[in-house]
This record gives sequence, C-alpha cells and structure tokens, in this order.
Amino acid sequence: MREKPKQQMRIWGMLCHFSALLGWMLLCFLVLIGIPLYLPLNLLAPLMIWRFKKAQYPWIDFQGKESLNFQITWTLYTLIVMAISLFVVLTSFSWAVTANSSVNQVEITLDSLLVVFMLLILFILIVQSFVVTFAAIKAYNGEHYRYPWTIRILR
Repeated sequence: MREKPKQQMRIWGMLCHFSALLGWMLLCFLVLIGIPLYLPLNLLAPLMIWRFKKAQYPWIDFQGKESLNFQITWTLYTLIVMAISLFVVLTSFSWAVTANSSVNQVEITLDSLLVVFMLLILFILIVQSFVVTFAAIKAYNGEHYRYPWTIRILR
C-alpha cells in the first residue's frame, strides 16, 4: 500500500493541475479582448512547478508529468480542430464564391461554420476543465490519477 504524500506535496501536485487552467483562462481572455494569439500558455505554469519541485518531491514529479502530458495532448487536439476548421471555412468560402452565391448566403455559411467550430472548442475547454479539476482533487487527496485520452510524452 502506498503512503499518502504530505500536505505540502499534495498542494503542489494540485497546483500542477490547476495552473494549466489558469493558462487557458488567460489565453481566452486575451482572445476575447481582441488579441488574436495562440500560445500554449497552459503549459507554462505546470512546467515551471514541475521543473522546480520534481527533484524535491517525487509526488510532484508524477503529478507534473501527468499534467504536462495531458496539456500537451489537448493543445495538439485544439490545434488539429483549429486547422480543420480553417480548412473547412476556406473551402466553404471558395465554394460559395465560385458558385456565384449571394453575399447573404456566403455570410450565413461562414457564420454557421464559425458557430460550429467555436462550440467544438468550447466543448474541448469544458471537458478539459472537468477532467483537470477531477485530477487536482485526486492529487490533493493523495491518490494517483492518470488522465484519459492522453499521449504519454513525458515518462
């Protein structure tokens, strides 16, 4: 049976998970105020916590790797959705223009595609926030948790 980590280690492990959500919130805030920026800010804080505390606490080494693997994976998923959405929007726009559609039809097509892909990104962020919160609670309770749908880059 594994020994439960000390409270300080559990708090740092929990912060490895929650700090990634802060990066996503900062990124969403920047986009909402009009700064079209996509930097993986969700990787920065967990990486810093993991790098500075992993030698000190083995529990944080495990939690940091899990958090970073999940954030890297979901960043890749988000980039794939963005690339597919850009391709579909450009293809739909070129099809609507070459079909001599009215401006209103082109606008409706692009607006509907924008809504669909924004909902998909919102779904990704909501699922991620639930899974990260669950992992942070497990880390604080001293339980080992492995994220689902994750590519294990750091071992």
